[in-house]
Formats: sequence, C-alpha cells, structure tokens
Amino acid sequence: MRRVTCHQFGPPQGLVVEEAPDPHAGPGDVVVAVRAAGVSFVDGLIVAGGYQVKPPLPFTPGLTVAGDVVEIGDGVAGVAVGDRVAATSMALGGYASHRVLPAAALNLLPEGVAYDVAATAVESYGTMVFALTRRTTVTPGEWMLVLGAGGGIGLAAVDVGRSLGVRVIAAAAGEPKRAAALGAGAEVAIDYEAEDLKARVREITGGGADLVVDPVGDRYAEPALRTLRPFGRYLVVGFAGGSIPKLAANLVLLENRTVVGIDWGAWGRRDPGGNLALVDEVFAGIAAGRYRPPAPTVFPLEEAADALTLLAERRVTGKLVLKP
Repeated sequence: MRRVTCHQFGPPQGLVVEEAPDPHAGPGDVVVAVRAAGVSFVDGLIVAGGYQVKPPLPFTPGLTVAGDVVEIGDGVAGVAVGDRVAATSMALGGYASHRVLPAAALNLLPEGVAYDVAATAVESYGTMVFALTRRTTVTPGEWMLVLGAGGGIGLAAVDVGRSLGVRVIAAAAGEPKRAAALGAGAEVAIDYEAEDLKARVREITGGGADLVVDPVGDRYAEPALRTLRPFGRYLVVGFAGGSIPKLAANLVLLENRTVVGIDWGAWGRRDPGGNLALVDEVFAGIAAGRYRPPAPTVFPLEEAADALTLLAERRVTGKLVLKP
C-alpha cells in the first residue's frame, strides 16, 4: 500500500509518500481500497500541530474516505467484499491506498453517489445537517447569513439551508467564491472584505438575519453577530480565519440572541449510532438530488501537501479530494 506520512509537525511540505505492507482485517474490521480521501482544513491543522489533539508521530492524515471493501475480518456482518462504502471514523489514516476500519463505522454508498463526492461531502454536509437539524431548527423563509460561503463548509451551509427553505445571504471574499455560493442557492452574495456586513445584511433582510453560520471566526465574528435580529442564533462552526474571536456577551444578552456550538465530530464520537444515521441521511439526500454538492477538485496522493497549502491559504473554492 501507499500512504502519506507526517514525521514531524509543521508545514505540509514535510509530508512524504511511503510504501508499507498491505494491511489485513482483524476481527470486526474490514479493509477498504480507498478510491477517494477527503482533504479538510482540520487535516492541515493536525499536520501543523495546531489542532487541540496531537496524534503520536509518525501518522497518516485524513479523516474521511470512500472506496470498496476488499477484505473482511471474523465476525463482520452486514458488509461484504465489493460493497461501496464511506467512513468518517474520526480517526486518522485516510491519505492512503488502503485503510483498515471497523465494519460498524461504515456507511453503504447509494447508487448515484460518487466516491469523490462521498469523501468530500460527508464532512461538510454532515456538519451542516447536524447544525441545522440537531443543534437548531430553521423555518422556511428565515434569513441565514453564511460566512466563508465559497469554502466547503460554507457551500454546504448554503445548499442545506436552501433545501430547508431558508433565504441565504452568502458572504465571501473573491468573485469566484461568491459566484459558487449563488450557484449553490444563495439569494444574495456580498463581499465581507469590502462591504459593511451589519449594514448590508440589515438592508437586505429588512431588520437583520435570523441565523448566522460562522466557520471563519477571527475579525468577522463580531460584525456577523451584530447582524442578528432579536432572538437570532449564531452558530460557531470553526475558525478558518485564524484567530478565535472573543464575542461581546452584551451583544448576546441585549437582544436575547443565542450562541450555539457546532462540533459534529465530538457528537459523532459520543453517539456513533446517531452519527451513522445522520450520514445515511446525507447520502440519501445527495442520491435523491435534495442536496447538490459540487464535484471536488482532484489531486493525486503525491500532491497532498499542495492541497493542504491551498486550503490553509484560503485559495480554494469548494472541496478537495485525493485519489490514490
């Protein structure tokens, strides 16, 4: 097998592709021939040593894969050799040609869901379906502001919101990202680098947004919080902008606003059965055309460092995938 290995924390250019013995399935496990491995912002943080959990060195990055079952271990039921599957195991090892996974962690892929879409959509769409149906609920016709709307999480937020009948305002820097968000279903796209976010959102909505989805943080967080009307909800998804913001609590108190943390991964680890059901829901929505994830940009395994660099520098529209 081939795998990407991180021998020391730092820039992704330190990653190397290595040969290793082919793995075999132990009891309860399967071996998956990886057809696509999702590349995420979190992967880059882990490689850099900047994530809240540091894995022991050396390790292979990658949380989400899709592929074919090529071997099953003793005691495995419900999964057969040849099945098309995807897994977000919340454990590392995805940037490889083969991966050993617990059979209980697999989701079967419906017909019509491609490997590369499955490997990239499950993280972003899983996060946003969790956010908009488990951590809060939305009402058709509500206004939702999405920051970083041209990235993977942002585009999923736009698409899932659209599917739920929400009116979406997409905030993104760069015309290609705003165009992608409009294509995903946003009603309006604004440049939050050049425009007054609070004033524009209040103007568009006639009073303020009902909901903010924020995977960016940094200096954009407080202006986004100020866009909310009374009883609005602010969803904290991540900090792709760099710094973790310190929100003014009086802005939450004075208008009866709610701040909601969105950590799909942590919930999935606590409730693996519920998580498998949610991922099945995501794949069913894609197969039925209810969700419309864009085709990701494809990189070979040997260019994992380039893909992570593009993500870190926020030069990506949509999602990236490695194909071993």
